[in-house]
Amino acid sequence: MNIVRRVSYVFLCIVPFLSFVVVGVRALRVPGVYQAVGVAYFAAIAIAAWTLSAGAIRADVLSRRLLGLAGRLLVTPFALVALLWVSLGGPWQASAAENQMRYLVLMVMATAIAGGFVVLREALSEAGERFYATLGFAAIMLSGPLYLIWNIFAFGVFFAKQHAGEVPQSLRSLDDIFDLVLFVAGFLTYLATVAFAASLGRVQWLGRRASRACMIVNGVALLFLLIRGVQYPDPRALSAPWYTSPGFVVGIPAVPFIMPFLLGAVLLRRAGEEQS
Repeated sequence: MNIVRRVSYVFLCIVPFLSFVVVGVRALRVPGVYQAVGVAYFAAIAIAAWTLSAGAIRADVLSRRLLGLAGRLLVTPFALVALLWVSLGGPWQASAAENQMRYLVLMVMATAIAGGFVVLREALSEAGERFYATLGFAAIMLSGPLYLIWNIFAFGVFFAKQHAGEVPQSLRSLDDIFDLVLFVAGFLTYLATVAFAASLGRVQWLGRRASRACMIVNGVALLFLLIRGVQYPDPRALSAPWYTSPGFVVGIPAVPFIMPFLLGAVLLRRAGEEQS
């Protein structure tokens, strides 16, 4: 792997973590500034992904195209974060209109992750690994619709808040139900990622140590999620800052997409290596 592709790979690997900083710095939410930062950040991700994949999506060999497509779909979520969420902050910091945009983007993110894993399952089947890929496929097929349902509800809450001035009691009464929906969606996404990491390890598209590390990280996230319980806590009611609460962090809707993004970077690298 040449130096340009290596730099592109390293950059993509730090994107999810850098994004939390970029999103969290509310002071940058100045008209004209955050849009410019978002466009530049998005362009950097797009260029890195294209450089890393070496145009694999246009390859003649089906397996290379599948890898390239799966990789691009899996890195799409944080590319959208880079473009649209600069200095957005948490839902408790953003305006109702900004939060509506937040949940629309999360719908696209969930769809991209589900699509990426579906394509990856096809690529893994072509490579002869079906057991873990099928388990991951089953989990993501359940989690994707749940994320869409939860995000539609969250969008509706802030839509009502913007246009009616307050959230109707009829929507508030559903909070506990939708906390459960989000919990199950996150749980299944972590589970799907564990299964696909195992599958990638079986076909040696991911190193043994990397595969185990991915499985362990997602397993720990699942454990924290279970310890926290079904109800998603209000960060303003926590006794300590939200970022010091593992149960809260792993339940943030975008957090389960971090490891799939990293797997996407691995797939793009693999696709590019096969092309070169």
